[in-house]
Amino acid sequence: MSSAIDFVHEQLTPKKTFPAFKAGDNITVNYKIIEGNKERIQSFKGDVIKKQGNGSTATFTVRKISDGIGVERLFPFTSPNIDSIVLNKVGQVRRAKLFYQRERFGKSARIREKRMAVAAKAAKKA
Repeated sequence: MSSAIDFVHEQLTPKKTFPAFKAGDNITVNYKIIEGNKERIQSFKGDVIKKQGNGSTATFTVRKISDGIGVERLFPFTSPNIDSIVLNKVGQVRRAKLFYQRERFGKSARIREKRMAVAAKAAKKA
């Protein structure tokens, strides 16, 4: 019974394709803001702290530093307000949930960028 409900729910929810990202990656989430009768797109650029859930309840949390204050925002993957997600940097981290980033600031809060072997080969050819 529940599999039939899940099947219908998957068919009715629209599918958006986002780039594959994980915790530690730096992304920009462009989402729609509705103010009165106006609609605009605002970007939220930061590091992915965690991804959780699966299916229609899957969410991800993005953290950024704004004027010296840490700001976190939770986004559902299936939200109709998400316009696009841009992957800026691929981070090199050892865990899936980066809650320790909340106590850090400055240089200790940096996440190392993962080096890509394919990009180095393409740079040599050019």
